[in-house]
Amino acid sequence: MVNKYLALDVGEKRIGVALADSQVRIAIPIDTLSVDGTEKEEILRLIKFHNITKLIVGYPRNQSGEPTLQTDFVINFVNSLDLNPEAIEYQDESLTSVLAEKRLKEQGGDYQKGDIDKVAASIILQDYLERIR
Repeated sequence: MVNKYLALDVGEKRIGVALADSQVRIAIPIDTLSVDGTEKEEILRLIKFHNITKLIVGYPRNQSGEPTLQTDFVINFVNSLDLNPEAIEYQDESLTSVLAEKRLKEQGGDYQKGDIDKVAASIILQDYLERIR
């Protein structure tokens, strides 16, 4: 059976989204959702549309590796999706936004903050795929 993964880089203004599956194992940034009241509905739609078996969520920590206020925000947001807890896994997101911005700069061209968020989601997902390998 092929598992399908949806990754989220949850922020207070935007949510980066990426996809992958257990066969190809390459995380692809797909979208950035605005936190405007429709984000939960859109995430649930993506889960259903792509037949997602596991939701991977970036887990924020401070530089000492400890949870932060943002960690609480992310956990509360994910809990509000009302999904089966067994279908959710958290993946450390330390420095993923910094790495995402670096990658975008190296590619050249213009990018926006939303691009950083979806690339960060793909890095979170790729890190997860490497970890479970």
